[in-house]
Amino acid sequence: MAAEIGASGRSGIPAPHVPPPRGEARTIPAPPRAAAPIRTAAGLLRRYRALALAADLTAGALAAGCATLVRFGSDPESRYVALTLLAPLLWVLAIASRRGYERRFLGTGPEEYRSLADAALVLFTVLAVASFVLKSDLSRGFLVVFLPSVLVLTGLGRRQLRSWLYRRRLAGHGMQRVLVVGHSDAAAHVVEQFDREPQHGLGVVGVCVNREADLLVLPSEIPVIRGTDPRSVLRTVDDVGADVVAVASSPDLSGHALRRLAWALDERDVDLIVSPGIVEVAGPRLSIRPVAGLSLLHLERPAMRGGRMIIKRAIDRLLGSALFVLLSPLLAGIAIAVKLSSPGPVLFRQLRIGEDGRPFEMLKFRSMVVDAEERRTELAGVDEGNGVLFKIRADPRVTRVGALLRRYSMDEFPQLWNVVRGDMSLVGPRPPLPQEVIAYTDDATRRLRVRPGMTGLWQVSGRSDLSWEESIRLDLRYVDNWSLALDAIILWRTWRAVVGRSGAY
Repeated sequence: MAAEIGASGRSGIPAPHVPPPRGEARTIPAPPRAAAPIRTAAGLLRRYRALALAADLTAGALAAGCATLVRFGSDPESRYVALTLLAPLLWVLAIASRRGYERRFLGTGPEEYRSLADAALVLFTVLAVASFVLKSDLSRGFLVVFLPSVLVLTGLGRRQLRSWLYRRRLAGHGMQRVLVVGHSDAAAHVVEQFDREPQHGLGVVGVCVNREADLLVLPSEIPVIRGTDPRSVLRTVDDVGADVVAVASSPDLSGHALRRLAWALDERDVDLIVSPGIVEVAGPRLSIRPVAGLSLLHLERPAMRGGRMIIKRAIDRLLGSALFVLLSPLLAGIAIAVKLSSPGPVLFRQLRIGEDGRPFEMLKFRSMVVDAEERRTELAGVDEGNGVLFKIRADPRVTRVGALLRRYSMDEFPQLWNVVRGDMSLVGPRPPLPQEVIAYTDDATRRLRVRPGMTGLWQVSGRSDLSWEESIRLDLRYVDNWSLALDAIILWRTWRAVVGRSGAY
């Protein structure tokens, strides 16, 4: 397994000197630190925290001013003037109480946004309790405007900051230098994942594997050291100048040995992270459960049933119905355009497989000529799909109106009726064809445990450009890590994907 780190320049981490032949423990001269406007990862995160604090204060001030103006006009009571001035500080304190400024949560996306939602709930509770204790009625109109406004403004600000942070890291600035320790296969997987997503700020500068491991195939710029005992790891940390040690499944580093390593790394101001070997599981499902002096990793069961899923289905029906009514003039216009553009029905009906394997009829605006399926065999030689789904970028079967509909995904709008009926959800895995389900592996069958969606991770991650395996992986990630917050993020990213027309053909 090879990971393009070092010479590729993606990680932005300067490589150490060329090491001697692999399979031997060796001393590696410490490489120079990366030269960049922000030289260290700590410096970059300090700047991010400062900018986030300023953005949150600004969002609090704007939201409070807007709420006061909407509720009381230009002549508010003195107590609401004071509340308007205090609101930005109260908002920042609420975020801090939910660990929204902790280093490990900065720039992480869903975790960061979840802390903001929790902070809004905390602030609402504090204001309600204060109003009760002080026997002072707090205007509900003020809260109705302030809390949603401050949450949206802060979220938009954090999103812009996260984009800035990712751009800095992709340019090689503020990267943490990581030493990966563990079995060769586990270590290679960690290296590959870190290289695949350098925006998270981890760049590999060395790998320690157990002495009996198979040869680890990595670029020559990344030294591989035989030996995962604490002494070998600490010597390599000093040699390569690591900021972080990532332990991935090493029998030499467990229990008291891992504890002593953590002590030694603390003296060197080096962070320790441990990969439990669990893949595609989001943070909210993981927690540490101390039992009998042991720190056990507790994996929560996916939220496929229960109260939160009932809320999701209620939101689907209500929001789906509202969108269907609001878009009805547009739907009527599209229907007329489809009917006039070519002979045939307005709607394309196709059998798909839904939740728990139940078939249903999925609706789309017809974007192809009526004999599209009959002409498919003659176009088999130019198929550009992912090996399972038939796709052609310049498909001659697509009508002129159909091309425009596909360009902006407007051919999917009739599926709102599927959402209203309960066949589909607004967000979920892609609804598969019966012939796809027949060929499913046991793993892929798991995606049928929830309702399919009009959009999903597959929609915002490349759509038709994805391979079949990548599409399945994203759907399974959604099923295992579903939350209302994840649905909200996907809906927002769907808008961006549709406007950008990424992977739409």
